Amino acid sequence: MTGRRDRPGPGSDAEWLRRAVELSRRCPPSPTAFSVGAILVAADGRELARGHSRQDGGRVHAEEAALRSLGNPRPSLRDATLYTSLEPCTRRASSPSPCTRLVLAAGIGRVVVAWREPPLFVADCTGVETLRAAGVEVVCRDELAEAARAVNRHLLPSGPAGG
Repeated sequence: MTGRRDRPGPGSDAEWLRRAVELSRRCPPSPTAFSVGAILVAADGRELARGHSRQDGGRVHAEEAALRSLGNPRPSLRDATLYTSLEPCTRRASSPSPCTRLVLAAGIGRVVVAWREPPLFVADCTGVETLRAAGVEVVCRDELAEAARAVNRHLLPSGPAGG
């Protein structure tokens, strides 16, 4: 794990991230996109929103779906945490706004990631670095990467190069 340490148990980073990975299992399968789950949680531990890839059909990303479900006006998200099973994208062909830009525009102060994006669709995703450079606290929970990878096994080459 890289980033701030967390306590175990209900409401912990690990628990919320496990829920995001489980949410990713709801994604309609796609041969050209990852299955991702995202949950936005307030500082007091209340779930604010959730979303998964292709939730509303089309090319919607998980972070985008979660933010859309908040509606307008949005609450302040400065003290909120976004839990996502895959690193937020920095480039995408299906929309002008990558997820890192959406996270920054929403003012989310903290992001917890299970799995860094492998170079399958984007050669050099730098979501973690982009968010950190903008002042967002980012925690990578490497111990949950395999669970996030498993949901996307159909996309990955076999062997260690698969992410």
